[in-house]
Amino acid sequence: MSNDIDVYAWSTTNGLRATVAFAESGLSHRVIPVDLSKQAHKTPEYLAINPAGQIPAMVDRTSGAPYVLTQSGAIVLYACTQSGRHIPSHQPNYFLALKWFMQAATDIGGASAALHQVSVVTPDKVPSNIELFEQRLVRYFAQADEQLKGRDYLANELSFADLMMYPNYVLRRSLVDRLADLPHLRAWADRLSQRPAIEQGMNSCST
Repeated sequence: MSNDIDVYAWSTTNGLRATVAFAESGLSHRVIPVDLSKQAHKTPEYLAINPAGQIPAMVDRTSGAPYVLTQSGAIVLYACTQSGRHIPSHQPNYFLALKWFMQAATDIGGASAALHQVSVVTPDKVPSNIELFEQRLVRYFAQADEQLKGRDYLANELSFADLMMYPNYVLRRSLVDRLADLPHLRAWADRLSQRPAIEQGMNSCST
């Protein structure tokens, strides 16, 4: 059956993680854009899928009864595991991928989310707070840059870690490139951008 997997997403870091992973997985799926600017994530129809009112979400009907999954990291791992793609079979590479997957999910993702809060959401934009989280985010990306020295990918082969981190860098690239010279990270991102599935996933929610 075709398109028995629905991926609900928008062009945010979390949403793009899901669409990129599914595009790279090769699994038949349909991306359903959830326009956050129009509060589409707060409609009764979407809240029935994810009561938290957050994106992304996935509904898989390939086995009959709908299987619903939320949280971008879980969806990335689901897409890779179900397809058997981008899961390192060499155990040291697998745990290396898991480390950088978590780095993207917690340190980089957390710093980026905090930066959004202090620079966009909060009524009072305090420059010192903004600078704090800008520098923290750049520091975490600098660690990835060091890891990529002499490597094409974070875990020596293309893995779920790269798919998890890539949207974070793309959406923050102008800031990171302004504050730091991270040539290995830039080359990695440019390398990934040349993959047709990556490009497809990054543009899945374009209107």
